[in-house]
Formats: sequence, C-alpha cells, structure tokens
Amino acid sequence: MKILLVGASGLLGGALSAALAQRGHQVLRASRRHTDHHVDISDCATITALYERTGAVDAVICAAGSTPYKPLHQLTHDDYLTGFHNKALGQIDLVRLGLRSVAPRGSFTLTTGILAREPIVTSAAASAANGAVEAFVRAAALETAPVRVNAVSPTIITEALDRYADFFPGFEPVPLQKVVQAYIRSVEGAETGRVFALG
Repeated sequence: MKILLVGASGLLGGALSAALAQRGHQVLRASRRHTDHHVDISDCATITALYERTGAVDAVICAAGSTPYKPLHQLTHDDYLTGFHNKALGQIDLVRLGLRSVAPRGSFTLTTGILAREPIVTSAAASAANGAVEAFVRAAALETAPVRVNAVSPTIITEALDRYADFFPGFEPVPLQKVVQAYIRSVEGAETGRVFALG
C-alpha cells in the first residue's frame, strides 16, 4: 500500500514508519518538520497542499496533534480552541479534505488517547478533544464507505514513561510495539468506525 503518515517525526510516528516499511508498504512521511512532506494539521491550506503533492494513497494515518494541559481554572477559551484545532479539527480536516485522495476500500486511522475515557488532573482540554475525535470516527464511518475510518486510543506508552509517568500515576503502560499493531490492524484489516482502545 501507499500510506501517508502524518506525524512521522515523533516517537510513535517513527515506530509506525519503520513497521509499515518492514511490511512492504510505501510510506510517505509528513509532519511539521524533519520529514519529506511538510504539513501542519491546524492549517487547512497545508493539508490541501499535502494531498496535492502525494496524489492518491491507500491509507492515511495521523499520529499528530497536541493540546494544552493546565488546571481547569486556568484553561481559557483560547486554550480549548487551540486543543480542538490541533488535535480534533486537524484530524477531522485530514479526513474531510482527503476523502477524494484515498482509494476505494482504503482507510483513515486517527489518534486519540486514554484521556477520552480516563481523564487526569489538567486534562480537560485534551479529554474534550480526544472525545471529539472518537465521536467523529463513529459518525464518519457511517458515510465514508467503502473508505474506512478508525482511531487508535492508547494509554501512556512504555517508552515515554520517562517524560510522562508523573502525570499518569497508577496507569498501566502499553509497549510501543503493541500500539503499532493496532494501527496495522486498522490499515490492513476490514473494520470501520472502531476506536481501538489500549489500556
């Protein structure tokens, strides 16, 4: 398959790129920096330009998106907007603008996270954005057939514990390779409208 991977420069994106290439897929790596294709998912113009450059693809994976983390009383209207644009609307736009670029029976795989179902202190904006993506996936899948739409929703990744363990006390981490397998299931399988929850 020809797979467009957005967010290819991060920890998860790098592991996905390597695993997909090892399985014989052609991987087009995109991110805001350090990849072959530039894209900022909060900017529709760069998404449109990305699809114009890459042409038809068999699958799109998004492993990008960020949200602010602050105590609830410190979160502003703009914080929520930033989280929504960078995590939820950016991924929604990847689907909306990419439907004509994905082959019949191809797929989109988006990324959410455990905070949609197991919030932590300071995660109100992130939890809201993740929940929006998961609701979108279930609704969009009703209308995009034969193109499939899924999401992967992992807990904290074992290989990221050094950076995030203090924010997720008592959470059971999941190995990076197990998360990668969920994306492979979404891309190479036949399911749609699914949120593959890990943890």
